[in-house]
Amino acid sequence: MDTDTPNGSCCSSVSGPRAASCGCGCAAGASPASGIRHTTSDITLQNRFDHFLLRWGWNREGHTVEPGLYRLGNPTQESPVFASANLSLSFDHVRSALAGSDAWILVLDTKGINVWCAAGKGTFGTEELVRRIRDSDLASVVSHRKIIVPQLGAPGISWPEVLRRSGFTVEYGPVRARDLPEYLKTRRATPAMRRVEFPFRDRLVLVPVEFVHIALPMIVAAAILGLLAGPVAALAVIATIIAGTVLFPVLLPFIPTHDFSTKGLILGAVVALPFAYLFGTNPVLPAWADALAAASPLLIIPAVVAYLGLNFTGCTTYTSRTGVKKEIFRYVKVMAVMAVMGSIAGIVVGVSRLTGVI
Repeated sequence: MDTDTPNGSCCSSVSGPRAASCGCGCAAGASPASGIRHTTSDITLQNRFDHFLLRWGWNREGHTVEPGLYRLGNPTQESPVFASANLSLSFDHVRSALAGSDAWILVLDTKGINVWCAAGKGTFGTEELVRRIRDSDLASVVSHRKIIVPQLGAPGISWPEVLRRSGFTVEYGPVRARDLPEYLKTRRATPAMRRVEFPFRDRLVLVPVEFVHIALPMIVAAAILGLLAGPVAALAVIATIIAGTVLFPVLLPFIPTHDFSTKGLILGAVVALPFAYLFGTNPVLPAWADALAAASPLLIIPAVVAYLGLNFTGCTTYTSRTGVKKEIFRYVKVMAVMAVMGSIAGIVVGVSRLTGVI
């Protein structure tokens, strides 16, 4: 039920005028005695702005809602219970998809991480679900003993253990929150609802947050290399970062090989070729210097692009936790060696020119 790929905030996580207009309705509807907060399906302009900041990586840990039990509409003891992460975007997806429905939403403390990633990290897990069921006294709130968990949360939830420890059975809902209205009609997920997809739009959403975090180092590195080696070197830095944070997720399904590292190495090699040609065909340099100058981008750029590509392993449908660990152990050392060798080649050429050797 969580459509985030990929990491806003309201209720008791804020105070003052913002709390009164956060869109959750909890400032006016919270019940201190019962611990049940009230929410609505309305997504306000402030909520959308919060989503925008989240997508661009602004204050990544600040886009949360308070964990606990929420009342959506006017639910009764027979109304369904949905589990969600406390990432505001996840919570907003669920409550907006349930517009017109009366339901309970049990928000787990996932440390501001979406359901999919939190399930892999263990924060959207059996222990936290059982704790929230107990702390909210859910058994006295509803007459049934079912809780609907997002399908993407399944890796973190052991339903036999939840049943044994809480008495609640786990029912796995659809992948996407937007399918909840249809799912509620039959309480069955169609094959389409179970299918995890990663289309172009979802891949594009990943770009801003990764690019923003590397933008400042990119500018600094480009400025320094521009002063030391000229504008082409500065352009090489910018092209490398754009390839690793923008082109990589966009082209992910089309780059051959399975591992993200080798995908990044292939993309990086393609990006490096024109720079290798430009650096390696300087008529004033001897052949050995041209060879080293060409080798520098051919080694550094693929290594950096591959390393940046690894950042996307945790928010795609292409990887598993064990697969990522194997890939890191297998390829990160190779990337480091390539980057060091490429840097040495570039330094040798630069120092040789400065000292008049060539």
